[in-house]
Amino acid sequence: MTIAAAAFGLISDGYQNNLMTMSNVVFKKLYPKEYTPDVSTRVSNSLLVGAVLGQISVGLLCDRIGRKAALVATTLLIIVGATIGTAANGAHGSVQGLFWCLTVARGITGVGVGGEYPASSTSASEAANEKVLKQRGPVFIMVTNFVLSFGGPLAVSVFLIVLSAAGENHLSTVWRVCFGIGVLLPMTVFYFRMRMLTTQLFRKAAIKSECSVGLEHVPYWLVVKRYWKSMIGTCGAWSVFLKQSVTFPNGVFSGTIISSVIKDGDIKATAEWQLLLGAIALPGVFVGALLCNRLGRRNTMILGFSGYLVFGLIIGVAYDKITKIIPLFIIFYGLMQSFGNLGPGDMLGLVSAESYATPVRGTCYGLSAAIGKTGAAVGTQAFTPIQTNLGKKWTFIIAAICGVTGILVTYFFVPDMTGVDLADEDEKFLEYLKDNGWRGDVGDDEDAVVDDLSSEEVAIEKA
Repeated sequence: MTIAAAAFGLISDGYQNNLMTMSNVVFKKLYPKEYTPDVSTRVSNSLLVGAVLGQISVGLLCDRIGRKAALVATTLLIIVGATIGTAANGAHGSVQGLFWCLTVARGITGVGVGGEYPASSTSASEAANEKVLKQRGPVFIMVTNFVLSFGGPLAVSVFLIVLSAAGENHLSTVWRVCFGIGVLLPMTVFYFRMRMLTTQLFRKAAIKSECSVGLEHVPYWLVVKRYWKSMIGTCGAWSVFLKQSVTFPNGVFSGTIISSVIKDGDIKATAEWQLLLGAIALPGVFVGALLCNRLGRRNTMILGFSGYLVFGLIIGVAYDKITKIIPLFIIFYGLMQSFGNLGPGDMLGLVSAESYATPVRGTCYGLSAAIGKTGAAVGTQAFTPIQTNLGKKWTFIIAAICGVTGILVTYFFVPDMTGVDLADEDEKFLEYLKDNGWRGDVGDDEDAVVDDLSSEEVAIEKA
């Protein structure tokens, strides 16, 4: 149930991440004067800013109060934010008020979406480690990045269905219904998350949030000393210069990019090409899941960055010619995103979940993802100026340049934990704390009443 609850929850995250793809096109049609590039960037960026806050805060909380409590909290935040977004309106019909309301709503949703990353991913990795150790990587990918990536085609499919039902003369209804469906998705998993159990790994290794007098709390300095290289790898590969600094803006604004190369920018045609783009990008997730054990996490990520580099350069250098043949442009664009899914898309979450011990897994995962989302926010902010001043082709060329940096950071800093039992790293981490004089209680009793696996408590005292 833990793995399933994580997976179905992340579908709503994928939907929310991609909701603005077609909404940007709709708002530009409805409010051509008011929906300026600055307003578009602000509304799109609000989700990212909220996500950064959610990843850091929930990452800390899920290590301190438990995975289950963190997952329930993030689900509630997404429901509240999505509801406000659906009902968004400006005072006295103000259009600018509408967009400010959407900005706040998307920010609240972002805190929940961001918190899902450390909470769901740590739960999924730990549960997979206990149930299917040898297939932990592929299982983790299928319940995290696959459902996140599936959110793109799902969001566009919903948009096309609603658009066909309401018609292009009722675009206001279209975007509100699409936002409203974003409320229903997290509600479907709320019950299961209330019933799920905390993983055995966490119950054994969690550092107690309430320690007795004379006992110490989480020794973050010792954590940094032990994991500094891994943190450079996971934070660096997920940082402003790499994957999310350009791939997320290319995703958020892909509808705008496609619309610009289609005659008259027809909304339905844009959505149909966007759906094809998402469908072409999706197989990369499966290829990455197949390769992560055979090639190893590090080599698979390097392969993905290499493909991103190649197709980014092809599209960027030949942009003026290739955009005249829309099917060819979509195929290359989709293959570029498919390699992004195959490599960094699949591997960054997996590596971030495997590289750290259970007591600090959520914190370190959240920090890595937060730095990535910060990069996404910077990339989104820079996307419009790059298009305006340098041209659309440079968004792809810069993505290719980031691919080179990604290869280097991955090769030198990203650890490869293929086939390693997460419990082994927990034991080494606790021994490391003991050797460095840390004294505290380890073990969590959450779910002890309903779970048939007894919780263990370990005391570490000064040597």
